[in-house]
Amino acid sequence: MFLPNLEYKISLLLFSLLKSGIVLRFGVRVSVIGGRSKLPIKLQKGIELTEEATKGNEGLHLTMELNYGEKYDMLQATKSIASKVKDGLINLEDINNKLFEQELATKCAKTPDLVIRTGGEQKLSNFLLWELVYSELYFTKTLFPDFGEEAFKEAILSFQQRQTFWWTHILKLLLYFLILLLHVC
Repeated sequence: MFLPNLEYKISLLLFSLLKSGIVLRFGVRVSVIGGRSKLPIKLQKGIELTEEATKGNEGLHLTMELNYGEKYDMLQATKSIASKVKDGLINLEDINNKLFEQELATKCAKTPDLVIRTGGEQKLSNFLLWELVYSELYFTKTLFPDFGEEAFKEAILSFQQRQTFWWTHILKLLLYFLILLLHVC
């Protein structure tokens, strides 16, 4: 059962995004992933309207997850690929990370650089298990309704202060090529 108050808030958010013109002015594309069939019909139509109105936008991509679970999504992707192999549409050797990612509901979104988990929980809770492999995680005890500008600044500051393996590796490679270039010239 979907909570009426939550349905109202989501509908209001989608309506506000469209009516305010923010999505068009800044080129925001809105996508909603998850099991829509259990959502109220009115909300399903609002989601479809919002996605259709913003599908051509190429700025920020806002992805909302409603009634979504990654384990279920990965299972559906696996079944879809298995069905394609069975039907001869692809070969077993064609299966790779890229193909698997194209079968996930999250294919419309980029991999997050930072995930902020509010409410003191320090777990992912079936959230983007595949996509978070290289993402930075930030945990805060602040509850979501109280998570405002200051809490957001703290999360961003924490993110900026981290040196991930990938960035460190890329910077070392760039430095190496710069030194090599200086020696050649």
